[in-house]
Amino acid sequence: MEKITADEAAQLIEDGDSILISGSGGGHAVPEALLAAVERRFLAEGMPRGLTSVSVVGVGDRAALGASHLAHEGLLKRAITSALVDSPGLVRLAAEDKIEAYTLPQGVLSQLMRDMAAGRPGLITKTGLNTFVDPRQQGARQSPRTPPDFVEVINLAGQEWLLFKPVPVTVAFLRGTTADEDGNVTMEEEAVLGEMLAMAQATRQAGGIVIVQVKRMAKRGTLPGQQVKIPGILVDFVVVDREQSQTYATHYDPSYSGELRIPDDDIKSLPFGARKVIVRRAAMELFPGAICNLGAGVSTGLSTIAAEEGLLDVAILTNEQGIIGGAPITGRDSGGGQNFAAMIEQPAQFDFYDGGGLDLAFLSFAEVDAEGNVNVSRFGDKIIGVGGFINISQNAKCVIFSGTLTAGDLDIDWDDGKTVIRKEGRHKKFVPKLEQVCYNASMGRERGQLTLFVTERAVFRVGSKGLELIEIAPGLDAERDVISNMGFTPAVSRDLKPMDARIFRRASMGLSADIHAKPHRFRSARVARWHEARAGR
Repeated sequence: MEKITADEAAQLIEDGDSILISGSGGGHAVPEALLAAVERRFLAEGMPRGLTSVSVVGVGDRAALGASHLAHEGLLKRAITSALVDSPGLVRLAAEDKIEAYTLPQGVLSQLMRDMAAGRPGLITKTGLNTFVDPRQQGARQSPRTPPDFVEVINLAGQEWLLFKPVPVTVAFLRGTTADEDGNVTMEEEAVLGEMLAMAQATRQAGGIVIVQVKRMAKRGTLPGQQVKIPGILVDFVVVDREQSQTYATHYDPSYSGELRIPDDDIKSLPFGARKVIVRRAAMELFPGAICNLGAGVSTGLSTIAAEEGLLDVAILTNEQGIIGGAPITGRDSGGGQNFAAMIEQPAQFDFYDGGGLDLAFLSFAEVDAEGNVNVSRFGDKIIGVGGFINISQNAKCVIFSGTLTAGDLDIDWDDGKTVIRKEGRHKKFVPKLEQVCYNASMGRERGQLTLFVTERAVFRVGSKGLELIEIAPGLDAERDVISNMGFTPAVSRDLKPMDARIFRRASMGLSADIHAKPHRFRSARVARWHEARAGR
């Protein structure tokens, strides 16, 4: 292992290289110094050219950091990731058809790293079937020039599967906290673990070079072996960035890395408004022992409601980055967590999700059609990507999608619990046709999945004939205030109910008693029988 500078690392990059980039979203374990050095070299020398960037999660600050460092014509040829939204420069290049761009499910890319490390022919999974990832639709492509052969439908044991082929890798840009003189790397201050080991192994298997950015160096033999996440046998070069920040928004918070736990009332709460109203109604679906995922967007706010209502120890909140328990973080640092019980590697978290381990998934929606299909990925030239959305929504037992009924300057408030729509949003989110399908409602029905859509004024479910209105905010008229602002007419339940009035008041809901009164659902019938027998003694 050699210790070099970030600029020296950039000189190692050759034309046509494929760079595997670690980290998540807003700077969590992102090797920012290395990406910035590649950009500096390109702007100064016009080299390297024709690169492929590969990141499991979209990385960037939605401005100029992260993968946006690579967003220059000539520098980048292809972007492979689960989300482009964090890097506006990549969105622009893809929308203008100046690069090849794929947005694959986050769990697929995460698990694919292990298959690549082992030299297997790819990842075989049902994740993505009958969505825009399916090659019979768009094949995950986000620009016209993107080749269509990345994903293949195969038949195995009488069933359809998707085969995701290995991505090319010649260089890995990874990140840890401390490296010793032999290149062993620990991650004690990182907010996520990602798939660092699998990425390093995959790059080594492909004959590439592994470069790890760290905050500090340690003497040989002084790092506890159990804490080493990337062994030195896989590391070629180490770059030290003493100013390395834990995330783009937070230089360092020990609760993000599990080094301490904070009081629940120190978890930042949501201000009263549409978002809080939505996640309050979503939180009413919790039950004792429920294992839940909180997706991106509005749904991340559910952890703050759980903290306010004393529910963090009742249900188990998780996120796809590997946080289990506690409170997944909302806002700019979403992707991390506080007061968690465990932080595991991302591929293992997706193994659990894909295997049906989630009781409840709280996800956001952008567009919904009459069948209950959902688009979160693309709207014209606005390319978002899917993140972990497909893995989570396709495999959870129950999915609660959350969002406002309309968007674009929506002005809605609650006067002593009464809904007042001052200005309707310009854009309808319930539309006749989707540009891309990210959640397939018919597949959910076939699996017996319960699917709800929660808005600030109404709740829908996916019924046998499509979307059905089942709840409405007190005092509102279904036709005037809901259906007229949709691009289609949903079914209306004969048992249409008012939403709980507590949702719309500023005071705490007192939700804890309601949730505790629900029956505890155990992980298996055998465990349930054991508890029943014990209670009977």
